[in-house]
Amino acid sequence: MPYTLKPTKAFDVDNESTEYLSTHVTAEDRWVMNFGPQHPATHTTLRLVLELDGERIARCTPHIGYLHSGFEKLGEHLDYNQYVTIVSRMNYLSPIANDICWHHAVETLFDVEITPRCKVLRTIMAEIARCQDHLLCTGAAALDLGAFTGFLYVFNVREKIYDICDFISGQRFHPDWTRVGGAMMDLPDEAMFKKLVKALVNEEIPRAVDDLEKLVMRNRIFLDRTVGIGEITEEEAIAWSLSGPIARASGVRQDLRKTEPYLCYADNWDGQGAEAVKFKTPIATEGDVYARFRVRLEEIKQSLEIIKQLIDEIPGGPINVFSDSKMTIPPKSEVYGSIEGLIQHFELVMTNRGWDAPVGEAYGANETANGELGYFIVADGGPRPWRVKTRPPSFINYQMMAKITEGHMLADIVATLGSLNVVAAELDR
Repeated sequence: MPYTLKPTKAFDVDNESTEYLSTHVTAEDRWVMNFGPQHPATHTTLRLVLELDGERIARCTPHIGYLHSGFEKLGEHLDYNQYVTIVSRMNYLSPIANDICWHHAVETLFDVEITPRCKVLRTIMAEIARCQDHLLCTGAAALDLGAFTGFLYVFNVREKIYDICDFISGQRFHPDWTRVGGAMMDLPDEAMFKKLVKALVNEEIPRAVDDLEKLVMRNRIFLDRTVGIGEITEEEAIAWSLSGPIARASGVRQDLRKTEPYLCYADNWDGQGAEAVKFKTPIATEGDVYARFRVRLEEIKQSLEIIKQLIDEIPGGPINVFSDSKMTIPPKSEVYGSIEGLIQHFELVMTNRGWDAPVGEAYGANETANGELGYFIVADGGPRPWRVKTRPPSFINYQMMAKITEGHMLADIVATLGSLNVVAAELDR
């Protein structure tokens, strides 16, 4: 007989005359407690102000915390390549995905079409980043509820992903890998890259996910703490502009890789009729903590299938576009072999005079691990953006925290917050 759990019924906290509150303490007599920022589950920056009726949450007021670094404002002071060092710090769980999204937006503004080789490598790294993010989210969700072993299973394999980031960029934690029209450099050794990626997708990640599933998916304690907790309906997910696994766990069939395809998710990505990569978008309908956990695990498996389709199909040719409009860094052969290439490299790298940015605005978005990550750029023709606005998925998803915790028990806070996978740096205003 399948195990089911009746969810805790939330009550109306805005109506002080409800039956629940009239038979319990009044609003003036509730306990007020700060949850965070010191609590490990709040990343040392988030803060939740809770009004408690005993151990039941009568009201939750989320604060975006204390990590205010002015990430968006910095976009006005750095050029279109330099700013990649900032965006990779907005989501430090899967930073290379931010790199790819930022330069997708910039290339939309500049109307630059990257090479097929670059598209394949960016797609592979974007899916590796999705796995990188989901592994930590699901492992931490288990850790927060007491399954320390499950956290070790999935966190260990993330070190292999850092090895790949280090291999292609020279940096483990913040690769800062992409550039306008390509990447900072081509693969140092394509055969070794394939070997590392194949070991990751064929052996290491599947083994870690399988171990985690066996540990928690039918564990009575884990089910008690996640089933029926923090429910979000499909209508609520749409009304609150949620995206990513949180929305799809509530039945919203939205995935930018399918609805607004880019890179190798689009047909004819190589200009010669190549088909888009094939994958399924996991959808659940329960909308609770458990559903969000299951959707993320299934998305890892689908990412592995995407990588397997591409890893042996990496095209030859250059990784960077050598643009006549002077927007991209030329290949070394042009730098050392022609005066035009040398001048273009000097102007872009040394003087910042080389950017031929249009006067206009553009929005580019990718489907990252937490949902729709987008950058809105306003350009005035200068070497730097006039204004950069970020659409961080965590900032949008976090607004549901108050609604889905009120009426639940205090112990449910950790499970609910973990299922939203709030990355503190994405809340930076």
